Amino acid sequence: MSVNRPIVLCFSGHDPSGGAGIQADIETIVSHRCHAASVITVLTEQDSRNVKKLLPQQPMNIISQAKTVLNDFKVSAIKIGLLGHEDTALAIHDILRQCPGIPVVLDPVLAAGGGTELAGRQLMTAIAEKLLPLTTVLTPNSEEARRLAGMDDLAECAKLLQAKGAQNVLITGTHEHSELVHNRLFMPDNLSETFNWERLPHQYHGSGCTLASAIAALLAQGLDVFTAVNEAQEFTWNSLAAAFLPGKGQYNPGRLFWMDA
Repeated sequence: MSVNRPIVLCFSGHDPSGGAGIQADIETIVSHRCHAASVITVLTEQDSRNVKKLLPQQPMNIISQAKTVLNDFKVSAIKIGLLGHEDTALAIHDILRQCPGIPVVLDPVLAAGGGTELAGRQLMTAIAEKLLPLTTVLTPNSEEARRLAGMDDLAECAKLLQAKGAQNVLITGTHEHSELVHNRLFMPDNLSETFNWERLPHQYHGSGCTLASAIAALLAQGLDVFTAVNEAQEFTWNSLAAAFLPGKGQYNPGRLFWMDA
């Protein structure tokens, strides 16, 4: 029997350890009964502890791959992850301008879990000026939100990021010093919602990728932003609760936990 699965186009980096990047996206998107089409933005040398090297791909190749997919597939959502270079952001901007009406989820990956910087000032400027105005849901953690906005108060950060063009901003709170994890969704018309989650005991490699790609998959399924964000957080929390330790660093989310149910 033929099954028509919504298609999510992912612009993501490749993580050889399988914890983050495009593999995280594909596992998550498949878990939500969607199909993942992928354009690799940057190859990386990394393990479960840290990123050692970035190898950005040529912008012309990113554009040509994306156009080929878009000319063949009806894409229902776009997810953007690790960029690695400002020219990559500019290339994706050119693609997004040709995709009006397709929801865009942007995970602004600015640093690795192990601390390696993954975005300089020029890339952050390109994100703010070129990608935020085309973003449906922005998913920074609290540290990324502060770096992008240049201020400390997270509510004010969200307002500024929305003023720069992001329609909805979900700021995750795992980096904050609180007993529970507080994730805050800032929506149009000054609406906001706080989601409270039990804090899990480990450090996780690829949790942001998991959350953003889950939101994209649920938007591709036709859910509204609030419902997609809520359900994506539940999926991500369950993935982290089922995490496993493949190496000597962070835990990998168990995104296929549902297979063991």
